[in-house]
Amino acid sequence: MDREAVLHRREVVRTVQRRGAWITLVLGAIGIVAAVYALIAFQGAGLWPFALLLIAAMVPLVVSTLLALRLQSERQRWYDANELQPIAMRMTPKALELACEGAAYPVVLPWPTVRGFRQEKLFGQYTLELELAPGVGATTAGVRGLDQPAVRTVVKPNPLLRPTGLFLVKALDQPVHVIDQALKHFSAGQAGVST
Repeated sequence: MDREAVLHRREVVRTVQRRGAWITLVLGAIGIVAAVYALIAFQGAGLWPFALLLIAAMVPLVVSTLLALRLQSERQRWYDANELQPIAMRMTPKALELACEGAAYPVVLPWPTVRGFRQEKLFGQYTLELELAPGVGATTAGVRGLDQPAVRTVVKPNPLLRPTGLFLVKALDQPVHVIDQALKHFSAGQAGVST
């Protein structure tokens, strides 16, 4: 794991999320103020249903801002309380061990359960997305750690959403082709990195 790259990425994500939250809050506040102004200024014009509808539409924006800021502060507390993991993955002849930010312990996957990683471009950054063998889950024999909430959000977040990527390629201290060679070596050719 490249410590400096991970810390820099955390700061970039925090800055972007904070700016987005404040922009959303400002838009929601402008909408609510405009609706209240319309209620007061045009009392006899019968616009009150539209003004109330605008207020109702803006309240979720304000609430989402508060939730985003709370989530960000919880994440920052977790970062402060937990040391950055020194390794992203460890390979042995028996299993692949993955560190996942926010997880209490590493994920352990026996080689028959792993197809490898897929290199994807997500928000302009290359990530390695874990590919499991079909039917593999938290209860599969030998698998440990897939049931942790932090792991579920990056491995299988939601059937309607794409996975967010397990590892940012820039945060790894080994190039992708070296990781691919190591995966093929330890898994006897069953796992690798695909693009």
